[in-house]
Amino acid sequence: MAAFEYQALDAGGRTVKGVQEGDAERQVRALLREKGLTPLQVQAIQETDGGGAARGFSLRRGISTGDLALITRQFSTLVHAGLTVEECLNALIEQTESARARAVLAAVRGRVMEGQSLARSLAAFPNAFPDIFRYMIDAGEESGRLGEVLDRLADYIENRHALQQKVFQAFIYPAVVVIFSLAIVTLLVAYVVPQVAGVFTSMGQTLPFLTRALIAISDVIRAGGLWWVVLFAGVFFGARWLLQRPAVRLRWHHLLLRMPVTSRLTRGLNAERMASTLAILTGSGIPLLDAMHSAVQVVGNLPMRAAVEDALRQVREGGSLSRALGKAKLFPPLVIHLIASGEATGKLDAMLHRASQAQSRELEGWVKAFTAILEPLLIIFMGVVVLLIVLAILLPIFEMNKLIQ
Repeated sequence: MAAFEYQALDAGGRTVKGVQEGDAERQVRALLREKGLTPLQVQAIQETDGGGAARGFSLRRGISTGDLALITRQFSTLVHAGLTVEECLNALIEQTESARARAVLAAVRGRVMEGQSLARSLAAFPNAFPDIFRYMIDAGEESGRLGEVLDRLADYIENRHALQQKVFQAFIYPAVVVIFSLAIVTLLVAYVVPQVAGVFTSMGQTLPFLTRALIAISDVIRAGGLWWVVLFAGVFFGARWLLQRPAVRLRWHHLLLRMPVTSRLTRGLNAERMASTLAILTGSGIPLLDAMHSAVQVVGNLPMRAAVEDALRQVREGGSLSRALGKAKLFPPLVIHLIASGEATGKLDAMLHRASQAQSRELEGWVKAFTAILEPLLIIFMGVVVLLIVLAILLPIFEMNKLIQ
């Protein structure tokens, strides 16, 4: 039984959307009519094929990290309660608020009801369920410890989502300060300064350099008008287009690893992702080589990803993981030392977990310290800018008072 996404009209003529299971499109349309709905469009929910062409309704956008974390935790609770996989999926579909998540889960349930394993059913939707998710589900089904594996998987996804949220939230305040400050300064320069400058110009007074510079900036901003918006939008979308090109993106990622501020953030985030992924997979009985395949996917920085891929090749040939990662000199030394200790003592998963926790704590502390310094610096900088604007307006007034006296 497959899952179909439909669009239909209800008795009141309103358009409704949803997911309905059935053996064929004709049966789904009949089921909708029995519910009093007039079907407009019915499409099978399927993932894209290997070549990227969509077959039916495509779920290329996947599920958000927050929704996936909540679904995994609920799945774990239901499995521990003794429900079958099919019953768990039924409950998840009923209580999940995201329409896209419900569509994916309905499609997975349809495959499970056809006799496929849960891991194989999830593998049909790689954009919704990452490799680490499918590997661990497969290991849980094989070992009969699906509930325990789901617990660890839920912890992993929740911790990763929490770290992303903390980093994002730490930079919200500085970003808001910058945006509003720039908007206020732009309004002052574009609308207030010209009116004051007109008064000085009509008096034929020789203006100070600071005032003349401010008037020149105001003239440039006013002359551009909406073209400035077009220019900034063009730069933004042009940069995004350039970063989609592999060669440009590789150079940009190299630059991120060289700049003082972004280097620490980039290294810490990617090292934490790699260590946590390897820790949870190896701890669940997944072979190291298979675990490293998933670790490659979670490393976003291209030079660091290439280093993990090279380490994978060396480990496959019998080399040491810590030595292979250490050669690249891209990962924090603490991570390398802990991996080496794990390899020497035979407790690689425990040391990887400790490395992940250490990187997470260090990253959180660094972000807090950086934003604590950045916030007052931004306020001081914008205060200086406003002070210069005020001085540029007041200096001619002071000179006029001197002449009058």
